[in-house]
Amino acid sequence: MPMRCQVTGRTVGFGNSVSHSHRRTPRRWSPNIQTKTYFLPSEGRRITLRLSAKGIKVVDREGIEAVVARLRRDGQRI
Repeated sequence: MPMRCQVTGRTVGFGNSVSHSHRRTPRRWSPNIQTKTYFLPSEGRRITLRLSAKGIKVVDREGIEAVVARLRRDGQRI
């Protein structure tokens, strides 16, 4: 599975580590992806989402029903 948040779309960032001597080596910044399970009252079942920390805050703010409706509108299968 890719390291990608299903809600915000955050993904891996790339760049360079710069040492004291200013030598550059490639590195990557991974998003804080976590697997969360939510209960959908309208369907009476649980769903599992791969979310970043910011994605969890979005679900807390907007509600799981609104987030799932937006994901389905965008074409994701849940």
